[in-house]
Amino acid sequence: MVKKFFNKLTVTLMLVLFLLSLIPSLSFSADTFSITILHTNDTHAHLEEIARRVTLIRQVQKEVGKDKVLLLDAGDVFSGTPYFTIYKGSADVRFMNYAGYTAMTLGNHEFDVGPNVLARFIEKAKFPILCANFDFSKEEALKDKVKSWVIVEKGGEKLGIFGLTTPETAEISSPGKNIVINDYVEIAKAMVKELESRGINKIIALTHIGWDNDVKLAKEVEGIDIIVGGHSHTLPKSYPTVVADDSTPTLIVQANEYGKYLGRLDVVFNNTGVIQSWKGNLITIDNKIEEESLCKIKIEDYKKPVTKMMNAVVGESLVDLDGDRSRVRSQETNLANLITDAMLAKAKVVNAVIAIQNGGGIRASIPKGKVTLGQIMTVLPFGNYLVALDLTGQQIIEALENGVSQVKDLAGRFPQVSGLRFVWDSSAEIGKRIVSVEVKNPDGTYQPIDPSKTYRIVTNNFLAQGGDGYTVFQKGTNFINLGFVDYEVLREYIQNNSPVNPQIEGRIIKK
Repeated sequence: MVKKFFNKLTVTLMLVLFLLSLIPSLSFSADTFSITILHTNDTHAHLEEIARRVTLIRQVQKEVGKDKVLLLDAGDVFSGTPYFTIYKGSADVRFMNYAGYTAMTLGNHEFDVGPNVLARFIEKAKFPILCANFDFSKEEALKDKVKSWVIVEKGGEKLGIFGLTTPETAEISSPGKNIVINDYVEIAKAMVKELESRGINKIIALTHIGWDNDVKLAKEVEGIDIIVGGHSHTLPKSYPTVVADDSTPTLIVQANEYGKYLGRLDVVFNNTGVIQSWKGNLITIDNKIEEESLCKIKIEDYKKPVTKMMNAVVGESLVDLDGDRSRVRSQETNLANLITDAMLAKAKVVNAVIAIQNGGGIRASIPKGKVTLGQIMTVLPFGNYLVALDLTGQQIIEALENGVSQVKDLAGRFPQVSGLRFVWDSSAEIGKRIVSVEVKNPDGTYQPIDPSKTYRIVTNNFLAQGGDGYTVFQKGTNFINLGFVDYEVLREYIQNNSPVNPQIEGRIIKK
């Protein structure tokens, strides 16, 4: 009898010890939190595949539960196609509302047509618009409309999200003089401190500052768990990219451009807010994905005036017109030559002899054959107008130096030209890269530019106001706002000279 008692006691103790051994793993499981982040960036009014994007979003929400999904956009919804030209962002925000975006940060292009249009976009958005490093307090149109951060609750846990926008916005867009732009690193530190003071230990930076700056942010600001970025149109080699200088890794993601991909990042946090594990990928959006039915119906309504506009034939090209992003930002292309020739032809009425266009303002290519207004508006989507001014030869050289100063980064300031040609050395020190500049004579010959002579140039209003670092233009004289919109100038030139056949002519030579 005693033996049976001790046998039962032994079995009971062994069972208790076994159950106790399970407690750590059970506790660990209960103390972790998983979240799925879906994200887009730099969509630039490319709404053609929005119905397929929504299909993917709904599939993931069904898979993991809607309460476990964050849907984020890292900026630059504005500018890029006739959808923006016609609707000024109202079409985009309607579909973003329907998709159920959690938050969006401002991109530089959200300011392309000034604060008032952006304000109307924000008023229609059913999700918070974030930007912590811009001070909007003196800009009446945007005052109190943009948040620095937001706290969202998902799956019973709270996450903090704050927004950052590139400081280059002052140069490369049109935010106006009332918006103060602050250092994004220092602001990020303040945002982390603010969110942590509110008990938040899972923090996401939603940024439009570019990939390299995102990496810098991850290294310099402690407390950011995930950076969802945009601006540089990066297709990451490693998704996510992990920055781990200590035991608290920071994950960085980006989803290329134009709605070609939907980023998906699945993350597991422990109970102290440190990321324990992750997996992710960029989902390609193509015609293999079924279109969400209601989106498909609505996009067809929006498409009718766009189609009518895009299909209006204005002329013909005998060659493919090259507007590839990497090339217009680093070398001469035949489309850039056509655009600058059109600008110069239009500005002959004010005796302009040189045209300068930023490569970043050229947004697409056109295949040979019939050319439509819609194609032209896609190439030049910002609706900039022509401005004439006088510059000295030395100031023109300074402008060209600025233009070739960031070619490695494919910055939009790269100068496309008509009426002159130049040679530059990519290996030389920044500010000393221009080797030679020659101005075209009326008979088609060239002669070296005279640094002390004054030349009449034509550019777009964005550059004339100092955009893309062309501050030397602000030192010019005899400014005239010609009022001609750039895409209309190109349309007229193609129409009057059809069929066009622009070639590479040696206007820009890389040494």
